[in-house]
Amino acid sequence: MTELKKLLSIIQDVAAGNYSNDIMPLTGPDVPEPVRTIAEAMGMMMVRVEAREFHLEMLISELKALNEKIRLNTIQTISTMANALAARDTYTKGHTERVANLAEQIAMEMGLEKQDIEYIRLGGLLHDIGKIGFPDLLFQPHPGKNPPEVVKQITMHPAVGAEILKDLDFLGPALEYVHAHHERPDGKGYPRRLKDADIPLGAKIIAVADSFDAMTTERPYQQAFTPNAALDILQRHAGSKWDADCVECLRRHLQRSGAIEG
Repeated sequence: MTELKKLLSIIQDVAAGNYSNDIMPLTGPDVPEPVRTIAEAMGMMMVRVEAREFHLEMLISELKALNEKIRLNTIQTISTMANALAARDTYTKGHTERVANLAEQIAMEMGLEKQDIEYIRLGGLLHDIGKIGFPDLLFQPHPGKNPPEVVKQITMHPAVGAEILKDLDFLGPALEYVHAHHERPDGKGYPRRLKDADIPLGAKIIAVADSFDAMTTERPYQQAFTPNAALDILQRHAGSKWDADCVECLRRHLQRSGAIEG
């Protein structure tokens, strides 16, 4: 009777998913029937279930590795498209990579977690992907500031980029960074006129990196600013056009790297 109670207790544990070797003593020759036969059957069943679970874990591990490979390949493809896009304009060649690198440095300066930094870098790489369908007119040099019709199309690119990327779940928050990287703390940005609290930190970081790179790169309508001059503009408009904390972290990074004077 004691063996039967023990067997029932073990069966209850197994049913709850708690496997152990406690059943093995009940398979010995001194254990009365039918307890011994039931215990032996339960032992074999546990072995088969554990083997199947191990097999499933291996399949899941292989699927995870495959998913990661697909994720990296997709990111590489999109990044290549973004770089090819930037290459249509000699003045912005290499822009996406520089923005991604600088956004990563700002995020590190802010002490963000590694995973968050990776998403911010990814958002930086993809921030201009919405320009993929723009006509060549938008990439051709023109005197002065952008004409109104060009401005109208340009202001659409964050929303277009978000639409292009919307089904890539693995992008996580980077998708919203692409959508919001031209929003401003004062609510005068685009395309949704979000205000400070509604703008994700990653988008604020990319906005600062994007603007700094644009100002320090030679353009048809402007000479490149020095890093000090570009930083001065960012600081003067910190809190309205750009997030003040992000600008300060950019300053610290530039100073530490020797890009600006102390």
